[in-house]
Amino acid sequence: MYLITKWFGTFTCNNKGIQNKILFKKDEKEIAKKLQKINNREILSEEKKISKGVKQIIVSEKRLEKIGEYKPNDPFFKTFEINPEEFNFKQELLNKATNIVAKNKVKEKLASEDLQIIQMVNTLDDLIQTSNLLSERLDAWQVIPTPKKKMQPLQNTYSTVNNEIKKLEDQIENDMENIAPNICNIIGPHIGARLISLAGGMERLAIMPASTIQILGAEKALFRFKKEGGKPPKHGVIFQHQHINKSPRNLRGRIARLYATKISIAAKADVFTKRNISEELNKDIGKRMKEIKNL
Repeated sequence: MYLITKWFGTFTCNNKGIQNKILFKKDEKEIAKKLQKINNREILSEEKKISKGVKQIIVSEKRLEKIGEYKPNDPFFKTFEINPEEFNFKQELLNKATNIVAKNKVKEKLASEDLQIIQMVNTLDDLIQTSNLLSERLDAWQVIPTPKKKMQPLQNTYSTVNNEIKKLEDQIENDMENIAPNICNIIGPHIGARLISLAGGMERLAIMPASTIQILGAEKALFRFKKEGGKPPKHGVIFQHQHINKSPRNLRGRIARLYATKISIAAKADVFTKRNISEELNKDIGKRMKEIKNL
């Protein structure tokens, strides 16, 4: 017996035709939920129900191998057709359901925590720029003898912006500790957040080679090197880490490469395995740092 699931229902079939069926509710929201579960490789309750008691089930989807024998290349699946219109399901209903699935995916993506980190980093940069402009304006105004009350609105705004900067920095730190503990413990929450922002997300950072991570944030210098020649950049934002910027100039490239390698491993752990391996990574960094400094 073959188990076949379509967008409008699930069926058990053999060479004689459809033997049993469970049709989905003719509602775009309900069908969207079924499609989403199928996309997430979940087994539907209808699939479990219809296959119960059947001695031998053959399936073409890997997600169904727990309830049947997985044979994706069986010729039956290519030749046997089930037409939705035979069961009074129209293409318009599928279109509405797939639109709902697409919208839900967008919402999930926008709500993802690493994208929130990116927005916070961008906002932090904007606030810092605003703070610098206000500071320059205050300095320029203070040169002129001015009653304090006239400058007070600007002073209040400057203080408010700086308070919000501190709040945002604290929020970034808290979020990084929750969603990227390995990255956070290797390079620090703020540098880690900037790396995620520059990469375009945690998953992108996790699949980047260490050599790319090493120069994230140095794109202008890299472009200038490719255009004009000279020396290529050895590090990007990771240069902000004290182990790199406080090391002798001739060792910074090696140390930046070491940290980039460990950040790459840390990002993979944060995204894929969810294991905290930062302690062993930091031990290895300490060991390698000693070797580099003794060269």
